[in-house]
Amino acid sequence: MLSWLSANLINIVLIAVIVLVCFFVIRGMLHDKKAGKSACGGSCAGCAGCGAGTGERPVLHIPGEENT
Repeated sequence: MLSWLSANLINIVLIAVIVLVCFFVIRGMLHDKKAGKSACGGSCAGCAGCGAGTGERPVLHIPGEENT
């Protein structure tokens, strides 16, 4: 058992570091969410995804149907 641990010590340490980094990233994201922060900048005027910056609503085009 001790020989297996010594042969795989670098792998074990690297996996532990990766797990810790993932843990702290997720913990920080949850902390930010609870604090009301988000990845969105909060300025809908500059958002290209919703059309709020142009004053127009996005239109869903369904093939085979007439959209008004």
